[in-house]
Amino acid sequence: MSTFKEIAGRNIRSLSSDPSNPGEGEMWYNSTSQTLKGVVLSSAWSAGGNLGTARQALASVGTQTVALAFGGRLPDNSPTGVTEEYNGSSWSSSNSLNTARFQIAGAGIQTAGLAFGGTPTTADSEEYNGTSWTEGDNLNTARGSLAGAGIQTAALAFGGGDGTESYNGTTWTALATMNTARVGIAGAGTSTAALGFGGEGPAPSYTLYNVSEEWNGSSWSEGNNLNTARQQAGGSGIQTAALAFGGQNPTRAFTEEYDGTSWTEIADMSTARYSLSGNGTTSASLAAGGNTPSVTDATEEFTAAAATQTFTTS
Repeated sequence: MSTFKEIAGRNIRSLSSDPSNPGEGEMWYNSTSQTLKGVVLSSAWSAGGNLGTARQALASVGTQTVALAFGGRLPDNSPTGVTEEYNGSSWSSSNSLNTARFQIAGAGIQTAGLAFGGTPTTADSEEYNGTSWTEGDNLNTARGSLAGAGIQTAALAFGGGDGTESYNGTTWTALATMNTARVGIAGAGTSTAALGFGGEGPAPSYTLYNVSEEWNGSSWSEGNNLNTARQQAGGSGIQTAALAFGGQNPTRAFTEEYDGTSWTEIADMSTARYSLSGNGTTSASLAAGGNTPSVTDATEEFTAAAATQTFTTS
């Protein structure tokens, strides 16, 4: 059996009191309380404020406390352009997209968002200034069930097929294709360092994928696969620190974390769902809407934080 020193490269220290600012993974023996302690990462989903409009196949951008959600499909299956802003506790209505649609993708932040693609199949792209949407340059290839990454002036659109396009704030440019064509893909990252994962192949096979690919600004390369194949999942983070959560088939609550090399299963969502939106970071993510399989307005917040834990024997 390996010792702590062999694993961590140092011995467990004996201290009369807990250190003031211990780091993740650090362990020590408190000689005063005669207890073994250490810092572990605690990850969990909790309920946030509900969307004002229940919908699925929407997009969201920004952070956990300053987010923007837009588009989607209503319970009656009609597309919507509804836009809402999140302040960390509740959603408030803003001006709608000019073109109502679902299976839409986005990039940016709450005050500078970008919406593109969607179903009914469109190439339409719109920019949000914190108040209203205005038309931008269209994608070169109309498509829905795609993913997005980046910011309003440096965005990436991928999936919904195998095409990749970048946006510079003015025009979209077609780039290298993905290695595996798929719809219902999730994504994270920036326009030059993106991550695409999961999805479903085209008819007639409708292959469910656990495939993960990394974008370096000019081409896609294969990364390690998700542990659980799924489509229409939520995604957040950056290329080297991403989350995948929810998804289908069947409906999933699983959350996986990517460290730039491999995926690890962590805390499940409170409610299994697919066709949800995702944004934020691996320590503070936001999931909104989706299908449970009924269309939902539920929002969940993911938090990962280091905490001191006392270890006991059993």
